[in-house]
Amino acid sequence: MNVKATPLPDDLAPDALARACAEAMWKVDTASQALGIEILQIKPGEATLAMTIQPHMVNGHGIAHGGFIFTLADSAFAFACNSHNERAVAAQGQISFIRPGKLGDRLIATAREISRTGRSGIYDVRVSVDDSTIAELRGHCRTVGGTWIPSADIGAPSR
Repeated sequence: MNVKATPLPDDLAPDALARACAEAMWKVDTASQALGIEILQIKPGEATLAMTIQPHMVNGHGIAHGGFIFTLADSAFAFACNSHNERAVAAQGQISFIRPGKLGDRLIATAREISRTGRSGIYDVRVSVDDSTIAELRGHCRTVGGTWIPSADIGAPSR
């Protein structure tokens, strides 16, 4: 049997699907919303998020608490690994803090897919202030079944 694949319409291209997945996920991500995290860019396997260090995010040393930096990096990781319309969760994450963030800093977390095979993925996240890297996270994810966008909404046949 010779079956010819039908290309997806432009509005269902991988970039559009990644953005639609991010929109669906954002609606229920109250943790990221409550911290003032913003989505700057989403592409398949990539996400760029931002967060400004507020007074309640500063620790006893007068610098950004590492937990908040990790949370921003983890959120970027989550949006990147969920951009393929497969629900995925973190299985492991390790962060290295390179330099401190300060009150008022606008942190940018850029996540990119390193590997995606079967149910597993590996992602690297760079957290920076201006062009200076302050932290690097490596995250491993696993898909858990389910999608963000129902197949009928992306042009796949419904059953």
